[in-house]
Amino acid sequence: MQVSSYLKLSVAVAVATIVLKTGAWWLTGSVSLLSDALESLVNLAGAMFALTMVTLAAQPPDEDHPYGHHKAEYFSSGFEGVLIFVAALAIIWAAAQRFMAPQPIEQVGLGLALSVVSSAMNGALAWAMLRKAHEHRSMALEADARHLFTDVWTSVGVVLGIIAVVLTGWLWLDPVIAVLVALNILREGGSLVWRSADGLMDRAVEPDVRADIEKTLDEFRHQAIRFDHVTTRRAGQRRFVDMHMHMPAAWTLGRAAAVRTSVEQALMSAVPGLRATIQLLPMDVEAHFDDQRDPL
Repeated sequence: MQVSSYLKLSVAVAVATIVLKTGAWWLTGSVSLLSDALESLVNLAGAMFALTMVTLAAQPPDEDHPYGHHKAEYFSSGFEGVLIFVAALAIIWAAAQRFMAPQPIEQVGLGLALSVVSSAMNGALAWAMLRKAHEHRSMALEADARHLFTDVWTSVGVVLGIIAVVLTGWLWLDPVIAVLVALNILREGGSLVWRSADGLMDRAVEPDVRADIEKTLDEFRHQAIRFDHVTTRRAGQRRFVDMHMHMPAAWTLGRAAAVRTSVEQALMSAVPGLRATIQLLPMDVEAHFDDQRDPL
């Protein structure tokens, strides 16, 4: 199943959980269950936007975007993070109203059953999506999966909290639980926004990917060939590496180009989706970079 197919499934599950959680809130009148339903609305909006961005990211390079559209996925996680902030504020507002005017919780059994069913659906989908995200290195899919996991733990907390309200009769616990839900998803929202911004700033590839690159280069390093100024970056699912490859000045251009081709093919085999840019230099020539900061 492709990344886009998982996101389409996420949209369908989000609609189903909204119906179930809204029904749970309508039956019980619990503001904490209302907060859980509001978070599911964020899931729906986030999944729809993620699907749009993944579709855009898959588009081939064009004249205006010669390096492709891979960074579009980072906008998805940032958008979902902002939606989480909005949902958290709405939850806190609703909880404040209920704290000032407590109301009893009704039809707890059926309401909690609906909440548990929706949580099970989210948990199963999130687990499958996270595995697929790691396989394809999809930021949008990972963000949606992690938000679903947050939703699952939120629902677990809400269910336990409502049980506590029923057992103790403390109606003030209901809005307090809702506020705790809001604080928890605020934390997740902040994490998503930060990771999105970090990705847009051309973050280096993951340590395991860098290790694979170095291991591959070691296969070509010997007295006549060396590599330096190896730099990496990632953009959505795509990985990039730039480097200088030094060779004997007496080598012909054809021989040097053949070796460079072998290095490029080995790198792409070791790291699927990697794009390598290799500049050829004579062994006795060094390329120097200005280490000073660019003027503002």
